[in-house]
Amino acid sequence: MEINGSSAIVTGGASGLGEATARKLAAEGVRVTVFDRNEERGKEVVAEIGSGANFAGGDVTEPDDCQKAVDQAADGGNLRIAVNCAGTGWVGRVINRDGSPHDLQPFQFIQTLNVIGTFNVMTKAASAIATVEPQANGERGVIVNTASVAAFDGQIGQLAYSASKGAIVGMTLPAARDLAVVGIRVLAIAPGLFDTPLLAMLPDEARDALAQSVNFPKRLGNPAEFGELVAQIATNSYLNAEVIRLDGGIRMPPK
Repeated sequence: MEINGSSAIVTGGASGLGEATARKLAAEGVRVTVFDRNEERGKEVVAEIGSGANFAGGDVTEPDDCQKAVDQAADGGNLRIAVNCAGTGWVGRVINRDGSPHDLQPFQFIQTLNVIGTFNVMTKAASAIATVEPQANGERGVIVNTASVAAFDGQIGQLAYSASKGAIVGMTLPAARDLAVVGIRVLAIAPGLFDTPLLAMLPDEARDALAQSVNFPKRLGNPAEFGELVAQIATNSYLNAEVIRLDGGIRMPPK
């Protein structure tokens, strides 16, 4: 797919994987709408990117916010790319050390943010992308969602997070099948250990230990590498209905 001159919406685009994706797509000639709750940082990122980038404030768990952001990204009629990076994690075992059960509230929160948030933007973006003029072979666009290696290698305490990322994996094939008729591809990326703001809060010793657990190369992933993969997915029209691990070959141990 030719992406130069098209538009994209990137959720969670104010930091981490989303920011790196927004920067990479803009460098490839894409007009990027950064959709994030962090208005201050989001506007800073947009100003740094330039190239027609714009900011849409809001919460992916709120359908009205998502519709407004998609409408903004689609303004001009050439929305072809939607990337869902908004999300977070949670640590909690099925039963706590004192024998009490996992609290329902944080489990619901993670599913709402990671799964419902992805669903909200994916469905609304798909509806908008389906209206653009097709390119060669009837292709209109692509949706890339963010899963995690935790969907396959969930560690102790990752019940809520693994469940949410497993749902992203599970949505990929049926969504791709649903949208094939309108020429929209759907994929997911399952990143491993990346040097994001979340891991930046850890001490250097802990970060180094995590890096050594990667098969090769023995380092944390660079968010720019995630953005590069998104751009490669967008331009390679034969990639569809797949979950791609981007993890340096890591297989997460129980803890």
